[in-house]
Amino acid sequence: MTRTIRARVTGGLLESLEKLELPEGKEVTLMILMIPSTLDFEAFARAAGGWKGTIDAEKLIRDIYADRLISTTE
Repeated sequence: MTRTIRARVTGGLLESLEKLELPEGKEVTLMILMIPSTLDFEAFARAAGGWKGTIDAEKLIRDIYADRLISTTE
């Protein structure tokens, strides 16, 4: 039997948000699928500064403006 349910982590334990029709003491196997929230502010905090030092921002800006000057029409 395969079934998908929603659960919440509370105190390190999974708490089902739905009634489960399982016999008491039944052993099951769980597969955890973490769905990122659209408001995952922690992800933004973890990513902050991740690109720092990998590119020369001033050169990139100069290159962008220089590329805009190149005529693409003949």
